[in-house]
Order: sequence, then structure tokens, then C-alpha cells
Amino acid sequence: MTRLSLYHWLARFAPAPVTLRWRERLRSGVGALLGIALTGALSHWLLGNASTIAWLIAPMGASAVLLFGVPASPLAQPWSIIGGNLVSAVVGVTCALFIHDPVIAAAVAVGVAICAMFTLRCVHPPSGAVALTAVLGGPAVHALGYEFVLEPVLLQSCVLLGGALVYHKATGHRYPHAAHAVQPPHATQATQPNPSGPPAPAAGSFTRADLEAALRERNELIDVATDDLEALLREAEIRAYARSFGVLNCADVMSRDVVSITPATTVNEARALLRRHDVKALPVVDAQGLVKGIVTRADLADANDAAPVVTLMTTHVRTLSAATPIVELLALFAGRGHHHVPVVDGERRLAGIITQADLISGLYRQTRPLQKQSA
Repeated sequence: MTRLSLYHWLARFAPAPVTLRWRERLRSGVGALLGIALTGALSHWLLGNASTIAWLIAPMGASAVLLFGVPASPLAQPWSIIGGNLVSAVVGVTCALFIHDPVIAAAVAVGVAICAMFTLRCVHPPSGAVALTAVLGGPAVHALGYEFVLEPVLLQSCVLLGGALVYHKATGHRYPHAAHAVQPPHATQATQPNPSGPPAPAAGSFTRADLEAALRERNELIDVATDDLEALLREAEIRAYARSFGVLNCADVMSRDVVSITPATTVNEARALLRRHDVKALPVVDAQGLVKGIVTRADLADANDAAPVVTLMTTHVRTLSAATPIVELLALFAGRGHHHVPVVDGERRLAGIITQADLISGLYRQTRPLQKQSA
């Protein structure tokens, strides 16, 4: 091994840079503090001082790191923590009961727990510690037998997860993340010639199938949800395109055949429009065409069919002028979690809508003349 190759090998051990803002780091730390405090306090109250059951087990600390520190990770989703901790506890207790050598029992428990979690699609790294605790937890844990699975493992996992759900909701953070493939983004005339046909990706761009095929070929677990990875790559595409086309504005890339509704439209009618036009959001406009709100599929999911959308629409809608440079869209799409941005004209009336797919497609159309010239 040459000195240069040794240097590059050693460089791999250096800590990776953390791009997270300090405010988000503090939010994660405070969340873990509150989550562990809630879990310990509630377990102590339910189990009591005299109980032989540990009112706070060590693996919960590791679970808190994932739930509050990296909530977007597939390893931190609800089924991962509940399923992973439960199956690992069952495996650990079983090994402790039937394998008398603690070293062998511990090794078998962790190995089998990993295989079981992969099989049940609930991989959760702290669950390995749950299996180990069941084997090496001492007489108090061994005396519980399979009761250890329910108390304290299931109890504390549910309390910690409940705390994470409430905390992320209260602080405006999306959790849990979807574990299934979502429908393709809104595509209108700006992204496909036939609005009634299925949505198509922007020409020259990768598709969801391309991404999934690439992930399969790697044949290893990537610690990021496919949806989040796709969104990240889309945002990178947008930035790359916009760097060369800073003079473009919203009117150049927006979809003009936008489907809108009125505040009096019922939930059932809005759902029908979403299905018919295969879109994810509908701007809500008044009789003059002024944007009053927006509703999404998530807003309508559990709503009363006969209720008017005015009762559940998002009223604080960020809109952009048709003359706004497209570079201003980047912060909305990449940094603030917006997926649909209504575009208004000089009189503040709805003129169109822009999604990430619309933006990428519009930018690509602008590159074609340049590509022909360079050819």
C-alpha cells in the first residue's frame, strides 16, 4: 500500500460534515430530552417503584437518536421501532431460555434478530440492543420471561413513538415518512402532451423506475427513504438547470391548464377532480379568481364527503407572480417543503401552478435549442 493510498484509506475514517442547521440540531436534542423524559416518567408511573421491571431500558436512548435525530431514515419509522423492538425482544428471550451459555445466546440473539427484522421489513439498529438486553439483562430480566416483550419493551417503544409523533407535528416536521411508492408528481400540459394520459417524467430526466433499479443493483440497505432520495435528486436537477437559466420566470414554466375549485366545493367533488385529473392539490379561488387557499389529497383523506373545502383548506398559501424569476422557486421547493405553488397575474388572480415536475420540464425545454446549437 503506497503512502497516498494509505492516506486516502485513513481519510475514510474522518467524520462526515454535518450540514444540519444549529436550530435543527437543537430541535432534535430537545425532542430526545422530552421523549426520554416522557417515556421514563410514564413507565415509572404505570409500573411503580416496587416493580421489578425496568422503567427505562437503555435501547430506548438509541431509538431516541433515530426518532428525533434522523426521523427521515427508514430505520426510524413507526413500524421499524415497534416491529424491530418486539421481534428482537422475542428472539432475545427465547435465546436466554434455551441457550445456557450467555456468550453464545447473545451472539445468536443478535444475529437471528437482524435476519428477522429484514424479513419483516422492520430494521431498527437499537433493536439489536433489545435482543442483547433480554439475554444479558440479569436475573430481573430473566425472571420476566416473555413478559419482557410487553413490559417494558412494547410499552416504552409505544410511549417514545407517541412522543415523537406529537413533537414532530408540533414543530412542523414531517413524520412519519411514507414507506410506500408515491404516485408521480402532478403533471399537466407543461409535462405531457396529453393531459388525460398518465403522468410522464420530464424528457431527459430519470424516472422512479430508474432510481429503484439503481438501488436494487447496489444490493445493500441505503439509509434514506426512496421518496426522499428521489426528491433530493429532483431538487439537485432543479438547481443545476436554474443555474444556467436565471433569466426565466414563472410564466415560462408554469402549467396554465390548472384545475381549481371554489370554497363551496364539497370534499366529495374535490376528491373526484383529484382522481380525474391525477393531481395532488387544488387551488381554491373565489368568484374573481383570487387564490383563497389550497387543498391536497391528505387534507381530504378523512374529511366528511359533504363538507365544503373552506372548512379544511390551507388558507396561508404562498403564491408567486408570473414575473418572478424561477431561482426564487428553489427555496420553496428545496428548503421549505412546498410541492405546489400557485402563480398569480398582476391582479392577483390565479394564472397557473408550478410543481417540481413542471419546473424541470420547463427548464429542459429551454435547453433543447442550446443543445441543437452546440451539436
